[in-house]
Amino acid sequence: MCGRYTLAKPWREIHALYQLTDKDAERNTAARYNIAPTQDVPFIHLDKEGIQVVSEGRWWLVPHWAKELQSKYPMFNARSEDAEKKPAFREAYKSKRCLIPADGWYEWTKDEDGGKDPWFIHFEDGAPFSFAGLWAYNTNAEVTSCTILTAMAVSPIDQVHNRMPIVLSPEHYAAWLDPESAVSDAKALLSDNLGASFEFYRVGREVNSSRTESDPGLISPVVANAKD
Repeated sequence: MCGRYTLAKPWREIHALYQLTDKDAERNTAARYNIAPTQDVPFIHLDKEGIQVVSEGRWWLVPHWAKELQSKYPMFNARSEDAEKKPAFREAYKSKRCLIPADGWYEWTKDEDGGKDPWFIHFEDGAPFSFAGLWAYNTNAEVTSCTILTAMAVSPIDQVHNRMPIVLSPEHYAAWLDPESAVSDAKALLSDNLGASFEFYRVGREVNSSRTESDPGLISPVVANAKD
C-alpha cells in the first residue's frame, strides 16, 4: 500500500516530467513532506482535446456513482491486479487514468517496543517520479478525486512492506494516459514498475502524525544505512 508520500521538489522539476502546456508551467506549490489520504493533491491527465493538464483532487477516490463522499472501504489505493474489474475503479480504468507526481513515500515496520517505525523510500538522487493512478469526478459531491495503483513489492522494498505503489516508467506515460489505449494494454504497462531502482532509510516517528507536513526534518534519517 501507499499511505503517505512526499512532493517537496520545486514545481519546475515536476513540470519537466510531463508535456504540460505553458499555463501549467508556473504553480505556487509548497514543499509537502507528509501527504495523507483525503488531502488534495495534483495529478496529470488528458483533457477533452487530448492535452496533458494538471488538476487537483482528493486523494481518496470517490466513484462517479457514489452518493456519499466517504466510503467505509479505503479508496486511496487500488490493487493493480484486479482494479479494472472492481465497480469502484472500473470506469476510471477505462478512460480516467492519471499520473500522480511524487518524490518519495513511506512504509512502516513494527519495532520491538510495539511502535511503528517509518521508512522513507526514494530515488538515490531524490528525483521526482510518477505513481500510476486513476481519477474520477463525482457530480453528487462535486468532488474530483484520485487513487494510487499498487502491486506486490519488489526487492529491495519488500524488506519493508509486501506491497508498493506502481512507479511508472516515463516512456509509458503517454500510453497510460491515453483513453484510446485498451484496458488490457494499459494494464500491461504496469508490469514495468521502477521499484527496484529505489532505496530507503528509517526516519523519525513524527511522520506518524498526519498533522505534520511542512517540516523537511521528516525525511532526515535516524540511522546511517538502509535496512539490511
